[in-house]
Amino acid sequence: MKVLMFGWEFPPHSSGGLGTACYGLTKAMSRQGIEITFVLPYDVDTEEEFLRLISPNLKIKRIHSALRPYLTSESYSSAARKGRKSMPAIYGASLFEEVYRYGEEARKIAEIEDFDIIHCHDWMTFKAGINAKAVKGKPLVVQVHSTEFDRTGGHGVNQYVYDLEKEGMEKADAVIAVSNYTKKMIVKHYGINPGKIFVVHNAVERRNGAFRIKSEDKIVLFLGRITLQKGPEYFLYAAKKVLEKDPNVKFIVAGKGDMERFIISKAAELGIGMNVLFAGFLKGDDIYRAYSMADLYVMPSVSEPFGITALEAINAGTPVLISKQSGVSEVIKHCLVADFWDINDLANKILAVLKYGALHRTLKEHGYMELNKISWDDSARKCIDIYRRFA
Repeated sequence: MKVLMFGWEFPPHSSGGLGTACYGLTKAMSRQGIEITFVLPYDVDTEEEFLRLISPNLKIKRIHSALRPYLTSESYSSAARKGRKSMPAIYGASLFEEVYRYGEEARKIAEIEDFDIIHCHDWMTFKAGINAKAVKGKPLVVQVHSTEFDRTGGHGVNQYVYDLEKEGMEKADAVIAVSNYTKKMIVKHYGINPGKIFVVHNAVERRNGAFRIKSEDKIVLFLGRITLQKGPEYFLYAAKKVLEKDPNVKFIVAGKGDMERFIISKAAELGIGMNVLFAGFLKGDDIYRAYSMADLYVMPSVSEPFGITALEAINAGTPVLISKQSGVSEVIKHCLVADFWDINDLANKILAVLKYGALHRTLKEHGYMELNKISWDDSARKCIDIYRRFA
């Protein structure tokens, strides 16, 4: 089977979980004999040699577009950040033009490529999929890794993005959601028939060995986009509570995003700046190194369709504390869970993991064993089964 796949990022350089998911899924599907033509913007910084090493069944097509998500301008939106000053909008003015350009270039690729089915990742590629379907009449599958309601927390939803998400899901033959949490979101906010929505959970690439840094200080890690959806401010509020009980804990914030300046200022305002390290955007082995050196990984997402970072942390031998508002809680049980807004509960659970060695070991060991039940090969098989229903 031949798949024409549209995306906007791919490792080794990617801005978040979507690129990681595209890598894991395409690699596993290629192993199972699926031929994939993956369409990426020219602006995506992915080495051709790296791509060739993944699989001979994976071919990359690049189109003329500078498509990149988030932070494409320094414009500000008070509507999206009600009551929060100095908060830039998550979408730049030029992004929508690039989405249109990407979609138009997709027509040309569809005309010359041989494929049985179209697979699109997230809203920025939905127009490309719709156009490709119009050219060849092939079935369209759209995969939802995140909705506009996740990204904005339901406040200041961008109507253009919402309309494109809805159009893509309505015109698709099948919709893949990365969790039941996301499926419910799609049904509730977009009115999509639940019968056409299929849940395929994400997974993680298994990795052995770990980087270890000895330190007398306990380390708690936040790693992800520093944006409303990921709840970085709740991480800091919980950190403040923890430090009132144990001043020797260090908190690391790794990532970039539209809330970065706000969060740096907030750490100073809370008087915890000396205990919070802003590591910036990490990639490659530095990501795994950050997980490995931490005593606990915290994912306080306001709305998280899945949350691959939690699996990555467990894979590195680090216990995790995740928000109840996350899809990854559907596949891992040996973790701690709290409401993102309950900073007292977050703080108490952070302190418990740092104080009680037995709890730390149990979460670490049982969580790691639980990963044996999760694989990209399983996710790929589920996608292929969906393809065969329509192709």
